Amino acid sequence: MSTVPTGTVPTSPVGNTEAADADLLVHGGTVLTVDDSGTVLPDGAVAVRNGQIVAVGPADGLRAAHRAAEEIDATGCLVLPGLVNTHTHLAMTLLRGHADDVDLQGFLGRVVPRENALLSPEAVTAGLRLAVAESVRGGVTTALDMYWFHEAAERAARDAGWRLLSGPTFMDVPGPPDRMPYGNRMAWARRHLEDRSPSPGTRPVVFAHSAYTLDAAQLTDIAALAKEYGALLHLHAAENAAEVAMVRERYGKRPVELLESLGLLGPDTLLAHAVELTDTEIAALARTGTGVAHCPVSNLKLGCGIARVPELLRQGVRVGLGTDGSVSSNSLDMVAALGMAALVHKAGGDPTAVGAEQAVRMATIEGARALGLGGQLGSLEVGKRADLAVLDLGGAHLAPRHDPWSTLAYAARAGDVRDTVVDGRVLMRGRRLTTLDEAAVTGAAEAVVRSV
Repeated sequence: MSTVPTGTVPTSPVGNTEAADADLLVHGGTVLTVDDSGTVLPDGAVAVRNGQIVAVGPADGLRAAHRAAEEIDATGCLVLPGLVNTHTHLAMTLLRGHADDVDLQGFLGRVVPRENALLSPEAVTAGLRLAVAESVRGGVTTALDMYWFHEAAERAARDAGWRLLSGPTFMDVPGPPDRMPYGNRMAWARRHLEDRSPSPGTRPVVFAHSAYTLDAAQLTDIAALAKEYGALLHLHAAENAAEVAMVRERYGKRPVELLESLGLLGPDTLLAHAVELTDTEIAALARTGTGVAHCPVSNLKLGCGIARVPELLRQGVRVGLGTDGSVSSNSLDMVAALGMAALVHKAGGDPTAVGAEQAVRMATIEGARALGLGGQLGSLEVGKRADLAVLDLGGAHLAPRHDPWSTLAYAARAGDVRDTVVDGRVLMRGRRLTTLDEAAVTGAAEAVVRSV
């Protein structure tokens, strides 16, 4: 992987250079394309039509070639692909601060009863809107969301113009928040998958919570359902040592060993966390093309440990970044997650374990690839969906700016994001949300929590 030096600018725009109308033109900033070559355009531009990127190149050329209905002047800013959150539970914003300073098992013991009392479609709608507001403020344009009442979450995200990947969740526990017996869940999930209206930049998803809340037969049936509909299969696995011990006691196998024995690993499977892995399990993930959603902040806060990300990357495993929910990480800040990913793996003594560019890629293109959407999301390239963030470089904490990868990984904050665009639609301009009333959203979430 080579990076084009900051001072190197292609002599002509990449993409359609014919004079044509555009819906949106973002120009004047340093464009960090995150393409395979690591192209950086110091005075670049991105042209958008019908939600799709139609040109990327030097600002002068694109401004001459495209008449835009709407423009964003990104002078003094960094223009980057929208951040991709590959594992979260968005409406858990309602429970932020409810289960701090406990391990994973203590966390579940506190959160599950509160969820059962609190959650409803209306509550999830309020929590989801709060999550979208926070995410858009931080330049996050896509999230993979495993949670209850996904239909309500999907409607709320769609109304806000935000990209959400969600779907039916399977978890065989007493009295789930949606009060649906496990025996009814397969038919319900099938109806959802059959009725789903496909849209660009998304795909169907089926969520199997984990090997400690589902038995082997259930996991096999859920995986078969996902395969039947070409869905991504997403589940928690090997989050901490206690989980590994629990699964091994039940099945005589570690979580990843069990999933491999059941045929659940593969390019359409994404594992959340994957902290406790052996060399053999890492090799199995690489061999099968299974992806991993790395959640460094949540893993540290719950005392789970540090995932073996450098080894996963060396073996060629697709690794994206996630925040987890706002209870186990307390925020949906993907800028913080990518910064942590660039730092925490150096604790072993190797400052090159995960570098700045690799961390940025995990938060963008590698996250998209882990979702099976690398051809549509994760980089600023012609033909991809127009998801991007404009990060203001004017703060004292960002000066001087020697390298955009370094600036983003080690110095930037979520609050530096000024504009966020999803599918060509500006969801935040000049730090003001355009599709959500932030005060109303915050008030509605507070009201839900106070009502129970």
